[in-house]
Amino acid sequence: MFSIKSALAKPFALFIKRSVLKWAHNPIETQNAVFESLIEAAKDTQFGKDHDFSHIKSHADFVSRVPVRDYEDLKPYVVRVVAGEPDILWKGKPLYFAKTSGTTSGAKYIPITKESMPTHIEAARNAILMYVAETGNTDFIKGKMIFLQGSPVLNESNGIQLGRLSGIVAHYVPKYLQSNRLPSWETNCLEDWETKVEAIVDETLPENMTVISGIPSWVQMYFEKINQKTGKKVGEVFKNFNLFIFGGVNYEPYRAKFESLIGRKVDSIELYPASEGFFAYQDRQDQKGMLLQLNSGIFYEFIKSDEFFHERPKRMTIHDVELGTNYVMIISSTAGLWAYNIGDTIEFTSLAPFRLIVSGRIKHFISAFGEHVIGKEVEQALHEAIEGTTIQVSEFTVAPQINPASGLPYHEWFIEFENEPKSMSQLAERIEMSLQKQNSYYLDLIQGKVLQSLKISKVKKNGFQDYMKSIGKLGGQNKLPRLSNDRNIADALTQQDLTN
Repeated sequence: MFSIKSALAKPFALFIKRSVLKWAHNPIETQNAVFESLIEAAKDTQFGKDHDFSHIKSHADFVSRVPVRDYEDLKPYVVRVVAGEPDILWKGKPLYFAKTSGTTSGAKYIPITKESMPTHIEAARNAILMYVAETGNTDFIKGKMIFLQGSPVLNESNGIQLGRLSGIVAHYVPKYLQSNRLPSWETNCLEDWETKVEAIVDETLPENMTVISGIPSWVQMYFEKINQKTGKKVGEVFKNFNLFIFGGVNYEPYRAKFESLIGRKVDSIELYPASEGFFAYQDRQDQKGMLLQLNSGIFYEFIKSDEFFHERPKRMTIHDVELGTNYVMIISSTAGLWAYNIGDTIEFTSLAPFRLIVSGRIKHFISAFGEHVIGKEVEQALHEAIEGTTIQVSEFTVAPQINPASGLPYHEWFIEFENEPKSMSQLAERIEMSLQKQNSYYLDLIQGKVLQSLKISKVKKNGFQDYMKSIGKLGGQNKLPRLSNDRNIADALTQQDLTN
């Protein structure tokens, strides 16, 4: 059946591709222009005056005047913006506050301005159009599309709308996609995640679903319910489903499970959105990493992860970064965030153009004995250990066991299996080998008999979902940390009888 939308998509996709390549192939000039425009636009704000923006002419000037801050450090300014004061972090007032769950500061209120809001929408759109330009596939445009997201119901305070980022973005779905969009507004407004997923299953089962998107862990829950309700693979139920769009966590630990639930392979597009900005998206199916958005009103700085906690770590621009190094990503943006630590660690996979992967969280690591194991390492270790086997993992997290009942301390891996290994000890050995190969500090501690080899604790079916529900973080944009430097999650899993 002919579709005007799919016919127009290809020439529009090629137009967007040309505009993207233009700035992607001129990265330094693009970032310099963003930097200069940010400083000029905010020089008369309270933050700009406090930090002498009128005399900032270079990155070195900026570094000397504007320290790296996290949310807690920036909070005195944010509080004034929340109270309705204009011209504090950015000119005027924000359009929205994206409300997120903070681990140490309670709820966070991240400003979204009339200048920053369009960049979220354009990046999501361009990710799909770059896929169209590369593959020529437009069949998915004829069917129904779904994004598992938060409620679009917004509150208002001092003239500023307040809600979850995914709920805010729901108000910006283009008119030409409204007829393709699921779930219904009423279903999307449901707050209870389990009730919402059931309603989404009921709404989507009769439809021609071609695009499904969301955080992998919660899409998995949706797929499992479809399997349970129909007794069929997702790919059988939705015969034209051929594009999975995801973000928020590394997909690799879920890939085998998803292919089993779907029953076949489908193309996928990885996104890197956050309340603070839409940072990157996968621009090529045949390349590892996501294209860093250098032309979206965001100026990027990078600090080597292993230097981040030094007194005066070096702050680099894209001009200075290297392949294969872990960096903490720092942003300044049209949302009024200045030298802001978003908490993520990244690693560049390409410098021409600049592509990256998210390697973890600077606060999510295990270094109880100086090993500094990070998220990317545990994910890769598990991936290598189960590759080519029938083992399927639903979810996992890792914690240190500092005071075992006997023997040396060790890393404890809490894993929920879909298909269990025949030998848990052999799986532990394979994970251990990969981890030692990746992390020399960890290897030294094992060889020096400071740590013993890791141990696996099996988590019951849906145990991680039950844990997330118990802390009020089931669904939406909430994610389980891959690893922690404490035993808060580990102890909760044990105390709630969620392990075998």
